[in-house]
Amino acid sequence: MRTAAPRNRTSPRTIIIWTLAALVGAAGWTVLALSRGEEVSAAWMVAAALGSYAIAYRFYAKFIAYRVLKVDKARATPAERLDNGIDFHPTDRRVLLGHHFAAIAGAGPLVGPVLAAQMGYLPGTIWIIVGVIFAGAVQDMVVLFFSTRRDGRSLGQMAREEIGPFGGAAALLAAFAIMIILLGVLALVVVNALAQSPWGTFSIAMTIPIALLMGFYLRVIRPGRVVEVSLIGVALLLFAIVAGRWVAESSLADTFTLEPSTLVMWMVAYGFVASVLPVWMLLAPRDYLSTFMKIGTIGLLALGVVIALPTLKMDAVTDFASRGDGPVFAGSLFPFVFITIACGALSGFHALISSGTTPKMIQKETQVRMIGYGSMLMESSVAVMALIAASIIDPGLYFAMNAPAGVIGDSVQSASQAVANFGYSISPEELAAAAKNVEEATLLSRTGGAPTLAVGVSEIFSQVTGGGLRAFWYHFAIMFEALFILTALDAGTRVGRFMLQDMLGNIYKPFRDVSWKPGLVLTSAAVVGLWGYFLWVGVHEPLGGINQLFPIFGIANQLLAAVALAVCTTLLIKSGRVKWAWITGIPLAWDATVTLTASWQKVFSSDPRVGFFQQRANYQEGIEAGKVLPPAKNMDDMHTIVTNSTVDGVLSAVLAVLIVVVIVDAARICIRHLRNPEASRLSEAPYVESKLIAPAGLIPTQEEKAELAAAGRDREVTQAS
Repeated sequence: MRTAAPRNRTSPRTIIIWTLAALVGAAGWTVLALSRGEEVSAAWMVAAALGSYAIAYRFYAKFIAYRVLKVDKARATPAERLDNGIDFHPTDRRVLLGHHFAAIAGAGPLVGPVLAAQMGYLPGTIWIIVGVIFAGAVQDMVVLFFSTRRDGRSLGQMAREEIGPFGGAAALLAAFAIMIILLGVLALVVVNALAQSPWGTFSIAMTIPIALLMGFYLRVIRPGRVVEVSLIGVALLLFAIVAGRWVAESSLADTFTLEPSTLVMWMVAYGFVASVLPVWMLLAPRDYLSTFMKIGTIGLLALGVVIALPTLKMDAVTDFASRGDGPVFAGSLFPFVFITIACGALSGFHALISSGTTPKMIQKETQVRMIGYGSMLMESSVAVMALIAASIIDPGLYFAMNAPAGVIGDSVQSASQAVANFGYSISPEELAAAAKNVEEATLLSRTGGAPTLAVGVSEIFSQVTGGGLRAFWYHFAIMFEALFILTALDAGTRVGRFMLQDMLGNIYKPFRDVSWKPGLVLTSAAVVGLWGYFLWVGVHEPLGGINQLFPIFGIANQLLAAVALAVCTTLLIKSGRVKWAWITGIPLAWDATVTLTASWQKVFSSDPRVGFFQQRANYQEGIEAGKVLPPAKNMDDMHTIVTNSTVDGVLSAVLAVLIVVVIVDAARICIRHLRNPEASRLSEAPYVESKLIAPAGLIPTQEEKAELAAAGRDREVTQAS
């Protein structure tokens, strides 16, 4: 049995609303596409994004959910069938939406688009919006659906069961290795943001007891009262943010001013605890809580853009897009703008969440559209706002902040001259004033994207609230970024635990039960130990640990997306949906082409700024000649860079080969199925009728309200109305 798509008679008001949404999106795209050097308001980017998202969610996502996947509200999900109060737990759709969004929205949508602004605002805007509609959101929803049909199996385990032991083993190994890299990079960004920041440390620490209160309130004190607990949580969160500012200006500031090594220990401990505690107790409510701040801030940014109407100062397409010699990152527009933007349009990390915590908590198959597709659209909106923030500041300031010190020097005079050589202009006095406005000693070479985003956020908000609050908004944005990213780290650690348990379960059967206490403790410790080790070394050695693996973050993430899309395409074909295989097959072909091209260039390019092995050769020649090349400061650094380049080059090649193995093996299975469908076997869980009643979307339809009322749940009808 499958659920028919809701069929409501289309009213004139509905037709008008969706026509207006289409016109808003079309107007935004038209202005962005036809501008030829004149000033363009950032509001047109917001219009293009929101109009496109609305149409995509209403029509394309609904088509995939009901026509392609044929979601069935009468089929019990693993959260209902296997409910154990630890990992499997039917979770209110609103709380789960918050958890899923918070878990997938890490560093990528914040910093990737900021760095990609080097190519101009137009290429990034196109890929973020088009990519999420036809690739990223589709991947997240389809992976979530198929994992839900398989008792919440991880991506790697689904590959092993559906593709075969050879390709599956490659997928398991690649997915887990990439996951550790991603978690280490996310953790490093959080450490850099919170180090020496008592405001951020206090406010984020307070979200833990608030989340515990919300978890017990919703499960023990007032079960089902989501609106009540939301109001309490938001009030306490706002108080924590305001109190954090007070703490930073009080005698308690030293207590919450932590060194990077201390932050590492606290983060490892928190990651372990969040992984082993029941999901309803800490992880889900904390992610739900942080979503209010994430969406609230992004929503206020969009509103600020509409009110202030800042103009886009970055070129639509810069010369760096074709030359590939940009100071922020080397490489041409194709393929590196797609790799750099990463999570804002398509992310393999999301597939791990969609086959990790979320399928073990979802109440109904019909909710995959809202939670899978909808959450990814929300993350894409974050990426659009990040790109706007980077594009409305002076291009000279942008390049002075994001170019390394070895390129622009360490003084405002040398930076001003270097920026002039890039084709832009900013005076030393303007650089000094920009730093003073946000109460920083300097903004030169504040690479990584996060400080640039904070400057852009402060620019937008200060245009609305007044320039006197520019420094406040800058430091608020830094704290916001840390909170934004940390929620992906705790959920990612739990998902990493699931992945390791699935791998070990193929060897020792008790590990297959992801809630088996000895297994969950051992695997949680192993996961936090791995990313914690790389993080610890990274904060003590600027060129070691996770810093060594940082350069392959983007490629690794997109390679993982290729695995997810290959598994989705295989499952669509094997489950009798051959005519719809193009829905994930086309994004797979594009992602594989882009990512394998980037991998080839990173391994074999003769440009030392792009190719790892060429970089290794240049630094090795420098060592032999007794020369110290930047950014190295001594011979020890030179040797470290040679080692790092070698490791990154080898890892890039190995990961690319593993992904090719998965894709080729998946193609073999698909061809075999088309030739002999009877020989194929699906590992789908048996059908069990559901006894739960829950709406598919945020707001129940009239039919769903009637079902809830008939089930005697008038309270939920009232709350959801």
